[in-house]
Amino acid sequence: MARAGILDNKRLLIIDKARKTVNDRTWCFWEKTKGPFEEIVFKSWNRAWVRNEKSERCLDLAPYAYKMIRGIDFYSLCNKILSEYSSIDRLYVPVRDISFDNSGIIVSAGEHQYTADYVFNSIARDEKQGHLNPELLQHFKGWFLETTEDIFNPEEATLMDFRVPQQNGTAFVYTMPFSSRKALIEYTIISPELLRSEAYDDALTKYVHDLGIINYNVAESEFGIIPMTKKKFPLREKNMMYIGTAGGQTKASSGYTFQFIQKQSATIVQSLLQTGQPFSKLSKGLARRFRWYDNVLLHILKNNNPAGKEVFDILFAKNKPSQVLQFLDNETNLFQELKIMRSVPQIPFLKAGFKEFFNY
Repeated sequence: MARAGILDNKRLLIIDKARKTVNDRTWCFWEKTKGPFEEIVFKSWNRAWVRNEKSERCLDLAPYAYKMIRGIDFYSLCNKILSEYSSIDRLYVPVRDISFDNSGIIVSAGEHQYTADYVFNSIARDEKQGHLNPELLQHFKGWFLETTEDIFNPEEATLMDFRVPQQNGTAFVYTMPFSSRKALIEYTIISPELLRSEAYDDALTKYVHDLGIINYNVAESEFGIIPMTKKKFPLREKNMMYIGTAGGQTKASSGYTFQFIQKQSATIVQSLLQTGQPFSKLSKGLARRFRWYDNVLLHILKNNNPAGKEVFDILFAKNKPSQVLQFLDNETNLFQELKIMRSVPQIPFLKAGFKEFFNY
């Protein structure tokens, strides 16, 4: 909104629970062209590996590039842009309540109340919307690793390495190398429950040792949890618009969120420029179709039939990598989607699709 000139004559209050002053997370995503945050892309890759015990393949991602942004760089850029506006205020307290009356929307935060014409809310409305009760959780821990020897190829990432135990759920490791001696190695598992805290470190230690890395230092670490749910999230409540995961921008079957948030943000800005209000209509048909695909894959992952690692391996083995990425971005057409659906094991997916169709 700032870059589009929308905030020039507006007063804006941004409420955050805490100041963002540390590198507490990392966003990875794929993109065809330069995006709105290209200036802070920490590293990008045009090739990525998918590995399991039986095979490995290096994927040419063109026309996509797989990109990584560090949280601290994102916060710094946003703070720099927002600091140029005297009409923008910042408040660092928890939001206690949001209510509505004839004067607008009332946000209770800290010891005070604030009234606004519009509110963009990234807090899920309540537990019943599925934010806290998902079918599965995607949980992960990452190490920013520094080695004493040249180990990594900084031109090739590892998107999914399934050569880790699968007894607790679909598990894989992805590796984002920054140089021959520095990389982010992240252990990810999709399951209904979290693991013991030490189990993530144990898995990372074993994986690193299996790669033949003995002398290394963990410079930083990160941990995250992404809800993977079939539940529908509200987009709007009166003049309040839900954004981020609270607004359904986390893809249920993959956990990817960053690019879907950028798409929603672009739609909001376009609507404000054209109509003066942020509530553009979304394509319900498109959203419903892809939501059903997500529900089917969630059903497969939850029941582990076939195993999640088999599904993802088949998707990349039998389809062009760019087509899979386009599908995961919800940007394919029906013909492309039928081709992708024909590549996966037919019987279990047909059964899951039938069940999810009637539960939809």
